[in-house]
Amino acid sequence: MLKQRTIKSLTRAVGVGIHSGQKVEITLRPAAPGTGIVFRRVDLAQPVDIPVNTHSVCDTRMATTISPNGDPGQPKVQTIEHLLSACAGLGIDNLLIDINADEVPVLDGSAASYVFLLQSAGIELQNSPKQFLRVKKPVEVRKGEGKGLMWAKLTPHHGYTLSFQIEFDNPAVSATGQHYVFDMGSGQYKREIARARTFGMTKDIELMRSRGLTLGGSMDNAIVVDDYRVLNAEGLRYDDEFVKHKILDAIGDMQVVGHPLLAAYTSFKGGHALNNLLLRELLADAEAYEIVTFEDERDAPAGFAELAPAW
Repeated sequence: MLKQRTIKSLTRAVGVGIHSGQKVEITLRPAAPGTGIVFRRVDLAQPVDIPVNTHSVCDTRMATTISPNGDPGQPKVQTIEHLLSACAGLGIDNLLIDINADEVPVLDGSAASYVFLLQSAGIELQNSPKQFLRVKKPVEVRKGEGKGLMWAKLTPHHGYTLSFQIEFDNPAVSATGQHYVFDMGSGQYKREIARARTFGMTKDIELMRSRGLTLGGSMDNAIVVDDYRVLNAEGLRYDDEFVKHKILDAIGDMQVVGHPLLAAYTSFKGGHALNNLLLRELLADAEAYEIVTFEDERDAPAGFAELAPAW
């Protein structure tokens, strides 16, 4: 049987929220089979649990933000995508996350620190079948037209692949790889995707800070690009780090559905909003998907039964 996974022991991290600039501590705890991933706001007089699911998403403007039942008036947790991406990359199904502020710490701007934390805690197989969401027919969402066109789609596939194409009006970004395809069954998430950092253009950062955003952003946790070059002294971690970070984000955004996907995901210039719209479109059609398990691991897509090697 292909089993669900959690962590063996609790682990903690302290950092700042990239948008709020607030210092925040999170504690990752093991969770029982079937729990899913649940954030708990422990800074409130009465702690509030926020289960991660498609309809708990309440804001997608700068990051993926959740609240109970997606109610924007309720306590929130924002910028969840990097941590969720790490969970997906390691196949973790069940996790309790205590958090003492409203934003997940950005750490180094990638998912690598969360992969390290989760693997340091140890990954435990649970005696319950892992549930996958299998896409049965194509689902697509589109937004804009002409140069403003962006789209994302899911199509049936025995496995989970992600294909992303970016297009930015910036010479420094355009000089790097613009398209990348990643196979989640390859076992290469940690090596090929996890270290890709979030990025921003200097002109956009100045505008966002004037609006009270990216207050915790710095070259320690993001790639910063001016009109012509990458400003970080160490340069890029990958030749195609920009598009790889978009795949990292998409993996986290898709994990919001509550199950690992069996599908081919493809996106052109998409982002958090389009990813959530795609999941809502998928779930709106009961004939477009099904929940499946694998009683025999040999029936699962190649690579899905293996545990990622420790650091």
